[in-house]
Amino acid sequence: MSLIWAILIGIAAGWLAGQIMKGKGFGLIGDLIIGVIGSVIGHWLFHAIGLNAYGLSGSLIVSTVGAIVLLFFLRLIRSKS
Repeated sequence: MSLIWAILIGIAAGWLAGQIMKGKGFGLIGDLIIGVIGSVIGHWLFHAIGLNAYGLSGSLIVSTVGAIVLLFFLRLIRSKS
């Protein structure tokens, strides 16, 4: 059941990141997939600097930050192509 919650939080984080990072996006589906991957990245980044997220809101914040970071780098790479 926790895997389903992780995917749902990642999807919500991808949507939020897409709203925060306006501009040329990857579309709704692309942003949602990036959110799920960004969720993993966000949790890894926060763990690496010694911070932990607790509860639904903490996980959503960490996941959104990870999705924003991933979107930023993907758009940076995309603009150079």
